[in-house]
Amino acid sequence: MIQINRILCPIDFSECSYRALHHAMAVARWYGANVTVLHVFTNVPNMEVPGVPVADPDRELLTKRMQAFAGAAPPPVPVDFIARCAPDVRTEILALAQTLLADLIVIGTHGRSGFERLLLGSVAEHIVRKSPCPIMVVPPYAPDADGPGLTHGVRPRILCAIDFSDASLGALEYAISLAEETDAELTLFHSIEVPPELREPIPVPADFNIEQCHAAAEAACLQRLRALVPPSVRSYCQVKTAVSEGAAYRQLLRLSAEQPTDLIVMGVHGRGAVELLLFGSNTARVIRAATCPVLIVPPHEGNRCSP
Repeated sequence: MIQINRILCPIDFSECSYRALHHAMAVARWYGANVTVLHVFTNVPNMEVPGVPVADPDRELLTKRMQAFAGAAPPPVPVDFIARCAPDVRTEILALAQTLLADLIVIGTHGRSGFERLLLGSVAEHIVRKSPCPIMVVPPYAPDADGPGLTHGVRPRILCAIDFSDASLGALEYAISLAEETDAELTLFHSIEVPPELREPIPVPADFNIEQCHAAAEAACLQRLRALVPPSVRSYCQVKTAVSEGAAYRQLLRLSAEQPTDLIVMGVHGRGAVELLLFGSNTARVIRAATCPVLIVPPHEGNRCSP
């Protein structure tokens, strides 16, 4: 069973971090979790020193600004506010995540030209690479926090990418849990980049029927996808399956556009590097181009930000 007890949400007072914060509060409401709102600024010498608390008068002013930025938290979501002064924002976020034993980090992004324009410069890129706990990345073109979809009273649509690896099966656990919590419509998606028969370096017979091969591969994948969802889950949420052919990230983005999606869930191979994410570099491309939040789930042994 998925447990989310503590959510960390870094903010920089931008519209992007506002959206991220309200998504964090929505998840907290579903799971009965606490939200810690963190703001880190860097007007200290660039030295190897840990983050330090802000002086009392400054902390009080900054906390009031953070509270005003967050607005009224939906009951019964407890929200803590922490302001830190540190030479490295990225290190401070990860350090606090470890101290809090965070179950989830929710972070906003700026622009759609790549990781170099993510929240606080390269901060979100570093967090995605290094965090051992799940990360929800909220793009600026995601629906308004107060609009329909994941955060506001309308049955959401969750799309979970599956490549049948342990990593994607771990992501599926989160997708199922969120679907049950929100009464969502859950779609399990797999992309066939090359039919298995065509991967073998052997001559293809003249009478080889490629269309039949594609159809058989699609049918086999659909059957495997359906088998991943226990019958008990189907009583809580509507479950669909989809298989397509082509580059995984393109097909995933196409499906999320054709069937408006409120959350994409993807797994991670290994701990740390974007180039080792599910479908290779496809996850990075999905994060850059997605118009809804993307939940990135690391392997089971790293699903909590423990030291």
